[in-house]
Amino acid sequence: MGKVAETGVVILRTSGCAHAASGACTMCGYNIESVRGAGADDLSAQFAKAVEGLGDVELLKVYTSGSFLDDREVPAEAARTILDWCRERGTGLLVESRAEFVTEESVGALTGVHDDIEVAIGLESANDKVLKYSINKNMTVADYDRAASTVKRSGGKLRSYVLLKPPFLTEAEAVEDAIAAARHAALQSDTISLNPVNIQKGTLVERLWKVWAYRSPWLWSVVEVLNACASLDRKVVCDPTGGGKERGAHNCGGCDGAILDSIKDHSLAQSRSALKTPECDCHDLWQTVMELEGFTVGGTCDLQRFFRAP
Repeated sequence: MGKVAETGVVILRTSGCAHAASGACTMCGYNIESVRGAGADDLSAQFAKAVEGLGDVELLKVYTSGSFLDDREVPAEAARTILDWCRERGTGLLVESRAEFVTEESVGALTGVHDDIEVAIGLESANDKVLKYSINKNMTVADYDRAASTVKRSGGKLRSYVLLKPPFLTEAEAVEDAIAAARHAALQSDTISLNPVNIQKGTLVERLWKVWAYRSPWLWSVVEVLNACASLDRKVVCDPTGGGKERGAHNCGGCDGAILDSIKDHSLAQSRSALKTPECDCHDLWQTVMELEGFTVGGTCDLQRFFRAP
């Protein structure tokens, strides 16, 4: 499945995701950190500052508030600065984009300059109803499929994001949905990234969480999905943002650290045997939630708050 690579991360404060004007995705609060009017010179300066002293890295991940391939967010001049830096050092470049900005022209502008390009696209769910009503993705599975094919045809590598537990799904439904999405993503992806929802400020998910109508996913659910993905013959990685905290994927607190370490080991080794989990009483509580949550009024309340913590 490859080797462990030294990786650098640069986060640019851009003018923000274009989808924010349409209400944004229900779980995404990154646009809060955007800078209205950020132009090419500003982004190039941000990048130059960010890579000072970075040292030798084999892969550079450049994240923005939205889509690297949206030239309104990342102007061509700034993109070229980043591309040239990576090409001159032989460093792979990973960028993110919404599907609508993925074209042969936009991907070709990257692969025509540098031959080690990876484009990450958020599939999130392989169910159009979940994409529309739970995530407000403003995208269909067919849109993802077109964009995924375009990346591959244009000489790039494809990383697909799969979301675990968008709002309005029970824990059990969320696990099933993430497994189905991973299986769909495996048809074209080089890498699948499983992203458990973390509760970000200013989002619909945060508002639901505050009134006990949402709980971030259990780490047991993350493990369940990763185990189900073992047969996909694709690199599957997971690094839960806020893992072990109330706003991130978590269990009871007692077993969280060991499971998070296991998930990290699994992502690095790409071996199911690395995914070891401790025995913990909260596993029984998770199973109870999986079985009973769908019978509650509304179906997606935070049942754990009604049980004594183990």
